[in-house]
Amino acid sequence: MSKLFTLSAIRHPALQACSLCLALVLVVPVAQVEAGTLRDKIMERRQERKEQRAEQVAEKSEMTDVETTDLAPQGLPAGTKVLRDIAYGSDKRQTMDVYLPANAAALKAMPVIFMVHGGAWKIGSKTARGVVENKAAHWLPQGYIFISINYRMLPDIKPLEQADDVARALATAQNKAAEWGGSSKRFIIMGHSAGAHLVALLASSPAIAAKAGASAWLATIALDSAAYDINKIMEQKHYRFYDEAFGTEPAYWQASSPTLQLKQAAAPFVAVCSSIRPDKPCVQAEIFINKAKSLGMQALLLPQSLSHADINKNLGLDNAYTAAVDNFLKPLVIAHDSP
Repeated sequence: MSKLFTLSAIRHPALQACSLCLALVLVVPVAQVEAGTLRDKIMERRQERKEQRAEQVAEKSEMTDVETTDLAPQGLPAGTKVLRDIAYGSDKRQTMDVYLPANAAALKAMPVIFMVHGGAWKIGSKTARGVVENKAAHWLPQGYIFISINYRMLPDIKPLEQADDVARALATAQNKAAEWGGSSKRFIIMGHSAGAHLVALLASSPAIAAKAGASAWLATIALDSAAYDINKIMEQKHYRFYDEAFGTEPAYWQASSPTLQLKQAAAPFVAVCSSIRPDKPCVQAEIFINKAKSLGMQALLLPQSLSHADINKNLGLDNAYTAAVDNFLKPLVIAHDSP
């Protein structure tokens, strides 16, 4: 008949030692499993907090203060003439500012930088320092006109309708360009963040610009958009502001996606992207650029080790980044130097 013994009932020292070892063998693995489970839970929680912080940083970067701090007059080159709040629609937000170089009266058929601000499709301003200051300081002395536009935003107007606003502003600016000494044939459209998405959408969906009456432009410069393929964003874990902008309908995602809408060669395109952002905008930018090249477009991917905000405000400073954009644009501008 079998008998059960407790550890305290065993009198022989050798047997006691053996039984103690057996108890430890049984207890330690259980403790290790419990410790491992606790450690996994701690690591999971840390990862969740890390992702939450990354989301907060990304959302803040989309609505950074450089988009809301107005340009001071002293931030413009001496002699700059500014035409404020030129209307392109009936809404008070459908306006643009036109910056003319000091020697504009002596120039003809000037090229035009047409700028669209960012701000997660819901905030931002055409007068923000990061939008205007360094770009105007760089291009006005070279004989460019610089235009910065406002457009209607969330929650009133969604991105596709915002693209319509940008197209309408572009058509108005092209029609008025000769009055300002510019050429309607020498426009470069540029945008940052949400504005970069909107100009990329115009570049990839010619019907949007054509419907508004806009004509062809020389090049598109998209400054740090992470939104080339909205489908891909919405089908994965994503930042909350995308839900507000693009809703829940896959058909709307498709229509709002520059990569998915790009089906024929368009004007030369530069995709500037931050290589240090946590949501990795260069991944989507590279896919867009590769597709553009496959269609025969002149296209350049320009990764920068800069923050989302600095990609906007550092363009125009004396640096390699500005030089790369200039080197891309100059041959295009020179090739179209007639009125």
